[in-house]
Amino acid sequence: MRIIELIIDEEQENGIDAISIVEHPAIEENFIALNQKKEYKFQEVDNEKRILMGALLIPNKAIYRKDKNDEYYIYFTKKTIRKASELFLQKGNQHNSTFEHLYKIEGLTLVESWIVEDKEKDKSALYGLDVPVGTWMGSVKVDNEEVWNDYVKTGVVKGFSIEGFFAEREREEELKKEIEAGLKLLEIKKALLDA
Repeated sequence: MRIIELIIDEEQENGIDAISIVEHPAIEENFIALNQKKEYKFQEVDNEKRILMGALLIPNKAIYRKDKNDEYYIYFTKKTIRKASELFLQKGNQHNSTFEHLYKIEGLTLVESWIVEDKEKDKSALYGLDVPVGTWMGSVKVDNEEVWNDYVKTGVVKGFSIEGFFAEREREEELKKEIEAGLKLLEIKKALLDA
């Protein structure tokens, strides 16, 4: 199966345009809702802040994709994730949100954004989230009553998914070229040893 690295093409100025709240996040990580009500199965804090915290992108996480007749995996490197998170904020996209990638929704704002540098000392660990170094974490403030009551409190949405455009780099071809180059070096080494 093909493996595709998604990268940012600086000339095309691609990257992330919006953050979507979804039932099944592709990165397989749910967010937590910061609130005081005990009946919700999320991590609690001292008062109802209406903030969703979770992973936005996880480095080197294989994400399964299926388009028409094609199945493949995509992934992002730490470097691409850092650049994408920076561009997202530089472009002023922190108010861009959708529901299930289908409908634009108002009243959601990315209020915190950071890259995990140390798993044990990171804010994500404080809230019981176990994510690798290089993960883009975010906190989204929900000022939309309908979204909070009908989607978050009911558990309809469980995580984040990013929307954007990225260039693709086929890893199989690069890997094949690296293997061929390695074999050629071995042939040269063997020829030198035999001489």
